[in-house]
Amino acid sequence: MSRRLVVTQNISVDGRIELLDDWFQPSPVDEDVADLQEEMQRQGSETGAMLLGRRTFEDFRGYWPDHTDEPAGAELERLQKYVVSTTIGDTGWVNSTVLSGDPVDVTTRLVAAGEGDLVVTGSITLTHALFAAGIVDEVRLFVYPAIQGRGRGLVPEGTRLDLSLLEARAFRGGVTLLRYAVA
Repeated sequence: MSRRLVVTQNISVDGRIELLDDWFQPSPVDEDVADLQEEMQRQGSETGAMLLGRRTFEDFRGYWPDHTDEPAGAELERLQKYVVSTTIGDTGWVNSTVLSGDPVDVTTRLVAAGEGDLVVTGSITLTHALFAAGIVDEVRLFVYPAIQGRGRGLVPEGTRLDLSLLEARAFRGGVTLLRYAVA
């Protein structure tokens, strides 16, 4: 099985991935989200490594190591994490490696060298560069029932992607998963 580059994003109904309001909770405790958490665990089990930009890596590193008792925290602890950055020295998080250089070049090398999905989440600037380079294989959108009305979106202005629907699935808490292959 060859490695695929997958972009997974939590997104508002109006297409915003930049979290400026509180529509997304990384550690929900509501019974209505058990099916959503189960899907996230399933996807995590298919993930070979995670690729993050500096800001998202720092946000994750500041939160998830203290939540390893949760499925997402335990999965992130286990996974190899790569952070694309020219400013981070010591990652300060287990199984983490800093990659410097051109983000598209380092990502292309990671895709060619491994197995299991290489998943990018958050990391808006990095995600935009990967879409612009045309190297993303799949997009997974967890659409939250909220409209933020501001913030950066999935792709930079003027970017066009042709997508083919792989899956559409609604969860009890109102979140919808949309999976697309990038043509």
